[in-house]
Amino acid sequence: QVQVVESGGGLVQPGGSLRLSCAASGSIFSINDMEWYRQGPGKQRELVAAMPRDGSTNYADSVKGRFTISRDNAKKMVYLQMDSLKPEDTDVYYCNVVAATTQSRGRYTKYWGQGTQVTVSS
Repeated sequence: QVQVVESGGGLVQPGGSLRLSCAASGSIFSINDMEWYRQGPGKQRELVAAMPRDGSTNYADSVKGRFTISRDNAKKMVYLQMDSLKPEDTDVYYCNVVAATTQSRGRYTKYWGQGTQVTVSS
């Protein structure tokens, strides 16, 4: 009913930048939170950045001042601008969209994308 697709990952040198994009589509009635998570091998998935519908933002301490989350409600998209990348930012990045469908307007559910690999290495 709801599809979430990330794009923009890749290989970048330390100190470089990448911009991730995430598009939500399908039978969407309303979107609340739009979030980015990341997960490495053997690690728990961690919240990187979040942006509720009111436009406020929340960042993990490890990315504050380097990453910026933004969203385009009309296009149902969320972005993650990643600057000053470090090798420890290497992970699979996942987009999460908290949405209600047209069939279930009062119920908000998390929808996940398949993830996009970000590798920071020289």
